[in-house]
Amino acid sequence: MSAEISSFALGQADESKTARVYRELRRRIRELTMPPGAPLRKEEIAFELGVSRAPVSEAIARLADEALVDVFPQHGSFVAPIRAADVRESMFIRTALEVEAIRRVTRVADRHLLFQLEQNLKEQAAALHAGDLALFQDLDENLHAMIFSAIGTPRALRMLEAARAPLDRPRRLALPEAGRARATYLEHCRLVESIRTGDPEFAGAAMRVHLAMVARSIETALQQIDTQKA
Repeated sequence: MSAEISSFALGQADESKTARVYRELRRRIRELTMPPGAPLRKEEIAFELGVSRAPVSEAIARLADEALVDVFPQHGSFVAPIRAADVRESMFIRTALEVEAIRRVTRVADRHLLFQLEQNLKEQAAALHAGDLALFQDLDENLHAMIFSAIGTPRALRMLEAARAPLDRPRRLALPEAGRARATYLEHCRLVESIRTGDPEFAGAAMRVHLAMVARSIETALQQIDTQKA
């Protein structure tokens, strides 16, 4: 029995290392610290993060599944270029998941969830006032995660996180769209208010409108990136 427990604990530790490496590499790729085309040298990453090669290899495989990394056998792994087709597919998946999620959340939302969402909105307003767009983007992601997490579907949440991953880079590479952050905040306010009404169809429509505006912003970013490449 003790051997089985030790084996299980070791497996958890390995998973924790893989998750840590995955989160760190994913953050660097999404924030463009590691730009498109950058090589992922397993030995260097392992040394920097204090792990063996195995967790690095597993993390890179997960990132490849999210279209953030290209793996070429015998040649290495590289940060994937921003592909418009991948970005649009991710937006399609995200819309399908989040519209259904908010419809379900509206039926079960309690005071605690609404309080958390309102607190997030207050922090978003403060971040906008301070001009801290990086913090605002984190709060934006947290708001959506809170809504999605409320329906208790962890596997679907992982699918959503994977779908969101390719969407950040085009927005960061393009010039910030004037007034978009403020408009996003107001759309978030409408999302929370739609949950408060208890009307699933109204909430689903509010999310669909919000994500349509996100998609429009991303299309503008893709066009800017194409122009920069030309």
